[in-house]
Amino acid sequence: MSRRESTLEDVAARAGVSRATASRVINGSPRVTEATRDAVERAVEALRYTPNRAARSLAGSSSDTVALVVSEPSSRLFADPFFAGTVRGVAAALAESRYQLVLLSTQSDADRGRVEHHLLRGTTDGVLLLSTRADDPLPARLAREGLPCVVAGRPADAAVGYVDADNEGGARAAVAHLLERGRRVIATVAGPAEMAVGVDRYEGWRAALADAGLKPARSLVARADFTRAGGRAAAEKLLDRTADLDAVFAASDLMALGVLDTLRAAKRKVPRDVAVVGFDDSELAESADPPLTSVRQPIEQMGHELAARLLAQLEGAEPAGVVLPTELVIRQSS
Repeated sequence: MSRRESTLEDVAARAGVSRATASRVINGSPRVTEATRDAVERAVEALRYTPNRAARSLAGSSSDTVALVVSEPSSRLFADPFFAGTVRGVAAALAESRYQLVLLSTQSDADRGRVEHHLLRGTTDGVLLLSTRADDPLPARLAREGLPCVVAGRPADAAVGYVDADNEGGARAAVAHLLERGRRVIATVAGPAEMAVGVDRYEGWRAALADAGLKPARSLVARADFTRAGGRAAAEKLLDRTADLDAVFAASDLMALGVLDTLRAAKRKVPRDVAVVGFDDSELAESADPPLTSVRQPIEQMGHELAARLLAQLEGAEPAGVVLPTELVIRQSS
C-alpha cells in the first residue's frame, strides 16, 4: 500500500505547534523563534512534507511572484470592468513590494488541475483567487499546504483570508429604493447559485421584498452568468413570465445592460414602464442609456486590500477577512 502524503497538519502535530505557526516557518517568516523553526524543520524532514516547496522555502529562497487565479474564460476577464478594476488595485498594492504579479485563468477542470499543480510546485509565494465557486477545492488545498492565499468574496473554507463587499446589504438597498419609487413587481437577474456573490445579492433582493410584505416568487427570479448576453436572456424569461413587471434588480452592471437591451427590444420604456438597477457602479453604469442606477462596490480598493492581506500573510500574519461597504448611486434608470 502506498504511503499517504504528509500534510501541513501532520507537520504541525509532530512539531508541537499550530498549523499557522508551521505555515509561517515553511514560508520563511522571520516571526518565529529559533526553537520553533528547528522543530518544524525537523518535522518537515522526517515527514518528507511537500519536498519541492518545503526545500525551497526552508532554504530561504523565494520566487518573488504572486499568482492571481481567475476562474473565468479570458473573454469575460477582459470584458468585465470588475476584473479590470480589481487587477488595477492588486497591481497598485504590489508595486510597493518586491513581488511581481502572474495572471492565471482557469476555464475547465483540466485547467484547474494544471493550475493547482503549478501553484503547489513552489513556483509562487502566494495566491489571490477571483470568481471561485462554492465547490472549488483549491482554497482549502492551498491552506492545507501552507501556501498563503486570499479569496475575493466569502469563501466556503474559513481557513483562508478573504475580501468581500457587502453584497446582501447593497442588494437590499437597491430593492428598497425601487420600493420607495412605488415599484411592486420587482424581479431579479441573479448571479450563479454556486457563487457566494450570486447567493448574497439574491438574498438581499429576497429580504427586501419580504420586509415590504411582498412575496419573492420564483417567477421573478432568472439566473445568469454576469455577462451582458446572460442578462438579455434572463430578462426575456422574466418578461415572458410576468406581464406586469415594473422593476428589475440585476446582480451586475453587465447583466443590467443586457436587461436594458431586452426592454428596448420589447418597447418597454425605462424607467417609465420598468425601472432597472445594477450592481458594481462600473464605468458602464454612467454611460448606459439611460444612465444606470447601481450599487457601488469599491472595486479597486478591494483589489488593493486583497494584495495587502496576502502581503501580510507572507510576513507571517494569520489569514483574516474583511467586508467593505457598498453605496447606492441613483441615476435615471430608476
